Amino acid sequence: MVSKLSDNQRSLKLAPLLQDGGWKLQSERDAIHKSFSFANFNCAFAFMTAVALQAEKMDHHPEWFNVYNRVDITLSTHGCQGLSSRDIDLATHIDEAAGKYISQN
Repeated sequence: MVSKLSDNQRSLKLAPLLQDGGWKLQSERDAIHKSFSFANFNCAFAFMTAVALQAEKMDHHPEWFNVYNRVDITLSTHGCQGLSSRDIDLATHIDEAAGKYISQN
């Protein structure tokens, strides 16, 4: 079973995503959220496909919403009802994937 991030893990692994990565803590639950904008729908959909393939490999799936060139993503681990190392790993992959498709703008 996956466990929630400890205070130490939050300082070491979560803080950089919040400070430098543009992720934000949600106020209503232990989750992080980020919005991405791409040049067009094709870039947004390609990004979502890349994330979906990795999420499937990790067996850890994001909550997301897409309208045309915008993708909003929320990450939280349902098994522990909060943030876990799986969320950190997926957020890192998401940021790397976004860099590939945003650079196509």
